[in-house]
Amino acid sequence: MKIAMWSGPRNLSTAMMYAFGNRADTRVVDEPFYGAYLHHSNADHPMRAEIMASMACDPVQVSAELSGPVPGGAAIWYQKHMTHHMLDHFPMDLLAQLRNVFLIRDPARVIASYARKRADVTLYDLGFVQQKKIFDHCVALGQVPVVIDSDDILADPKSALMELCLRLEIAFDPAMLHWPAGPRAQDGIWAAHWYDAVHRSTGFGPAPGPAPRVDADYDALWHQAQAIYEQLQAAK
Repeated sequence: MKIAMWSGPRNLSTAMMYAFGNRADTRVVDEPFYGAYLHHSNADHPMRAEIMASMACDPVQVSAELSGPVPGGAAIWYQKHMTHHMLDHFPMDLLAQLRNVFLIRDPARVIASYARKRADVTLYDLGFVQQKKIFDHCVALGQVPVVIDSDDILADPKSALMELCLRLEIAFDPAMLHWPAGPRAQDGIWAAHWYDAVHRSTGFGPAPGPAPRVDADYDALWHQAQAIYEQLQAAK
């Protein structure tokens, strides 16, 4: 089985990759379209040159690799995808071959977390528009995508992951709840900039408290993202 987890940044996505990566039957890949996204856009991301040099930058090639055999002959291939990496002209036929899951998060939490890492935040950076587009494409294919909220995972990791595994028709593995601290061999080269918190973790964090107040400068951005978030949340 090939599981594609589609999320925006700052959305528990790396912790989820570590959870699945801790299963004995699973191989993981970290943001395989990142290099292609940087190569085909003007995005000025930290470590831009290093990222592009570290991975394939042709989206057609990346799609072909993700459609191929599961590495090591594992039963499950967990693919961590950032929705904003899928530019409009990238092929989307890959989606028909994947079990697509959408990891969503309260936009106020996403904006607050992202703004701590980058000074300028746009709706496109947060991936909400692209997430809804990919979701709608999956529905048009006749799929019933799984939607899971990061707040629900943090509130009760075991119950949330058991439910996710049930919907994916795979066995729940308790090893998903805890992992060793530190980096992973599967981490993208960008981990040095983005993964400091998850590298200190050994499991999912505490249950979320109240959502932070959004700075007035981001109010319009929040309203746009919130509308999409609510549409996806209704599909849980």
